[in-house]
Amino acid sequence: MKKAIYFLLMFLPLLITFCALPFLPEQVPAHYNFEGEVDRFGSKYETLIFPVCTILMGVFMLWMAKIGEKESEKNGKTVFYTGMGISVWFTVMHCYTLFTDFKNAANLYDFEFDINQIFCILLGAGMVIMGCFMPKLKNNSLIGLRTSWSMKNDITWEKSQRFGGISFAVIGVLTALAGVLLESYAAMFVALGLIIIDAIICVIYSYKIAKKY
Repeated sequence: MKKAIYFLLMFLPLLITFCALPFLPEQVPAHYNFEGEVDRFGSKYETLIFPVCTILMGVFMLWMAKIGEKESEKNGKTVFYTGMGISVWFTVMHCYTLFTDFKNAANLYDFEFDINQIFCILLGAGMVIMGCFMPKLKNNSLIGLRTSWSMKNDITWEKSQRFGGISFAVIGVLTALAGVLLESYAAMFVALGLIIIDAIICVIYSYKIAKKY
């Protein structure tokens, strides 16, 4: 059942695109500049590219999940559900793109939320969910707060994942809020800054824990 849902999510963007194609204009916005204005139009069939990428990503994550299962069942499940989450994220992003194509939007800022804000909101939600999974991860080579220090032994791993999970969830909430409260690239820059700061803090923490244990 879980795999059936996984494959459904993986192919959903493609199915939605096939349904939307008859209603799209022959030429749709294919690229927007930093001002949110269209700077290139393309064939409506270019909308099939993103769904194909979603399928390829889904296959890749499924393969990674099988590798993770060899190290720990929990790790395999975490990678599996991460793959499902990525498919959902891709689907929402693609639906927004199809909507702007259908409207033949000349400027992304004409809408209440632009693609950058939606990206930040979804990214933040994903980070919160991932943060909840991290403390349950076993030492592995695929996922989690992985540094040479956090992987030193079981104690450093567990403490690093617990700290990383909490900080990841907090940054996820702040990233989602940035998507709601800030506009366009301002939200993206704030989200990127938060993630970089969090990564630095987590690496420093794992180093100190390794020194202690």
